[in-house]
Amino acid sequence: MALHHGKNGKVKIGSNLVASTQKWSINQNVEVADATAQGDAWQDHVVGIPGWSGSVEALYDPADTTGQVALTIGASVSLGLYSDGDGASKKYYAGTATVTSIPLEVDMKGPVKITFNFQGKGALDIETVGA
Repeated sequence: MALHHGKNGKVKIGSNLVASTQKWSINQNVEVADATAQGDAWQDHVVGIPGWSGSVEALYDPADTTGQVALTIGASVSLGLYSDGDGASKKYYAGTATVTSIPLEVDMKGPVKITFNFQGKGALDIETVGA
């Protein structure tokens, strides 16, 4: 089993690295609709359309003009989400997403953090970094 440590994670918009990321997450889901009829002994359902969403948390860096600053509300971006770095032959998640919200957290006891929440637009693919 090949385990990965989160320290090697990366997030890219196109080919541009998003600076100072600390974590990212994605959630893949599928709609299900109830198809149970009166008199059935068990519930039934039909599977609908899949989708995905997620978030990226980073240390706030307003100088990151091609990364963090490019993630504006409503922006449609090409995301690359890497769990084990971006070296040749590494696998990563890729897809187009819309930025839906951007919470900013300012705590007197730590660095300012920013989170980018997004909704997938189309398929989420698993791709391989080229040589």
